Amino acid sequence: MPAMETATAVTTLLLRGKRFEVRSGSTLRDAIRKIGLSPEAVLAAHDGELITDDRILRPGEEIRLVAVISGG
Repeated sequence: MPAMETATAVTTLLLRGKRFEVRSGSTLRDAIRKIGLSPEAVLAAHDGELITDDRILRPGEEIRLVAVISGG
């Protein structure tokens, strides 16, 4: 049973059509860093609502990331 729990204890991050599976239970900020991005470079949404990067990720949820574009 522990292997099954580990397999389902993931959160999916979606960015530009790519899917990244990260361990649930960590903060969104840590998960964004783990996939090689800067938390300041993306906005995150769950079920159409913006969320902050201190949110604790829950198993089975999908978080959509949108790259922040700035210029001057």
